[in-house]
Amino acid sequence: MNKERGLILVFTGNGKGKTTAALGLGLRAWGHEMKVLILQFIKSRTCGEHLAARQMQPGLEIRPLGLGFIDFKDPQAVARQQQAAREALDKVEKAMLSGQYQLLILDEILYALKYQLIPLQDVINLLERKPETLHLVLTGRDAPPEVIERADLVTEMKEIKHPFQQGIDAQKGIEF
Repeated sequence: MNKERGLILVFTGNGKGKTTAALGLGLRAWGHEMKVLILQFIKSRTCGEHLAARQMQPGLEIRPLGLGFIDFKDPQAVARQQQAAREALDKVEKAMLSGQYQLLILDEILYALKYQLIPLQDVINLLERKPETLHLVLTGRDAPPEVIERADLVTEMKEIKHPFQQGIDAQKGIEF
């Protein structure tokens, strides 16, 4: 038997549920009195998970570090997003190496990679420096092969049907 060790888990794909799966894992870990930190790379506004996490202090904390949706037609907006993503990556490294947390969730980091807000090599370096006992979760679409090969678990969410296709707007408590 292998001794317990921190895992790298990836939730990716074009379907809904990547963040939800990561939050469920965070809730499970918090229930076992593990310290959980969720760092969000794109989200900036208060969502339902932020409201819940406030009531779960201490032990489960969410920090939105992004600037919200990206307007790729505006080069200045993209530059601001890149700066915010680089700063988020620095905060990830500090939290990861602090020894304070048993579970670190990097929500939407794969989007930051997809949209070239942060370099892939920086994320690979982070994965390679992960402390042995830390569990690390990465979420977002289009996980690159270099991340997948370093992960212990990869789950792909596949969209089959979504209410947006029927003209139904995002629902409070469901999408945000």
